[in-house]
Amino acid sequence: MSLLRLLMGLFPLTLQGTITLLITAMALRVYGYGAMDLVVFALAICALTIVIASLFCAIICGILIQRRVHRLLLTSRGYAKGIQVEAGFPNETGFSLPVLTWFPLVKLTWRVVYPDYIDTRVRVSGDNVLYEEIIPRRRCLTDHLVRQFTVSDVLGFCRYTWRQQQELDCMALPQTNTIKPLPLLRSMTAEDGIPNPTGNPDGDRMEIRPYVPGDSVRNIMWKVYARNRQLNVRLAERSVFHSKRTVAYLLSSRNDEAAAAIARVALESGALGEDWVFAADGTETPSDKLAPALVAIARSRALHRPYSYGLDQFLLQALGGSSAHCIVFAAAEMAPWLPHLKLTMARYPGQFSLVLATDGFDEGQRESLWKRLLLRPLQPVAGRSTSSSRGDLRNLLTEMGQLVESTLIVDRASGYSFDQFFRKV
Repeated sequence: MSLLRLLMGLFPLTLQGTITLLITAMALRVYGYGAMDLVVFALAICALTIVIASLFCAIICGILIQRRVHRLLLTSRGYAKGIQVEAGFPNETGFSLPVLTWFPLVKLTWRVVYPDYIDTRVRVSGDNVLYEEIIPRRRCLTDHLVRQFTVSDVLGFCRYTWRQQQELDCMALPQTNTIKPLPLLRSMTAEDGIPNPTGNPDGDRMEIRPYVPGDSVRNIMWKVYARNRQLNVRLAERSVFHSKRTVAYLLSSRNDEAAAAIARVALESGALGEDWVFAADGTETPSDKLAPALVAIARSRALHRPYSYGLDQFLLQALGGSSAHCIVFAAAEMAPWLPHLKLTMARYPGQFSLVLATDGFDEGQRESLWKRLLLRPLQPVAGRSTSSSRGDLRNLLTEMGQLVESTLIVDRASGYSFDQFFRKV
């Protein structure tokens, strides 16, 4: 497919130009020379002249523009060193070209073909300069852009197309829409005050034992020592406590754009608390700062082949062998990460909370006959996550309900959050 697209790009005539050239040549041979029809002969010669002139104008102007763009990108003029854009909104990249004034009836257009899911708009300023604006539909992180330039005639007969790569750091963050404030997603291993031999000594000082070298003198029971001359110490009970650190992870899948947006909102709004560690698929090291965490969210959408499941490695790096509560952000769908997540929950001694994200709920209601006949069905927006069926979501909650401590469902389309029973939170 890519080879066919390349060959079509090298062919200078469009479908309209090819059909015009064939019809003109046939009319010139059959009627112009064969029947000696002077009217057809004159019209055919004029049509061929227009096609050939358009062909030369498009190719010559295209070669000149190609050399100018190449020289512009090499000298690093006219564009920024790096850009950070927002998905769903127009963003300027700093790339600009002058309006074509050398050849008549020729126009220049271009679009960004890498990364994918990017709409390109060209804005003409008052000083006759073309400025580029891009509208990403999905998040991405890349170190270069690839643009496809096309120089064509206004009649649509000919075109000259080429692709140009630009070394440019570009990070597009997911669109958050109107997501309401999320509930506090702090790690809670259990309620305070419940004895637990595996917990940390953060409870009341209720354990009494004889003094041993190394114990703090502040824990010695001096009143008891005054009565029986025995050194005893009072230590804090080993009880379960509110964990001070939150660990969170973003699982990538085909329709994970809403999940990435929810993870971004949780990080920027402080819903994970003050002390947290975050990572996502495609990230090698966990991060505890906002800037690298946003970079991990943008990188989590693979531009080439899908990333491998990385939650096990993240838990090993972030917590080692200790247990803690982990918050997992994922798309509300039956994704390939589901069996891997079940195995992780079975092996890991800690607890998990699941935050599922979607772009609306598909009720699955069949439309009436007159609506199907008269109304055009809505086409899904390119790059936007699809809505989740309530039936499929219930099946997912049934599978994961016994394995997780809590579940939160967030609808990016409406901005509301729901519990596992679809009640607003």
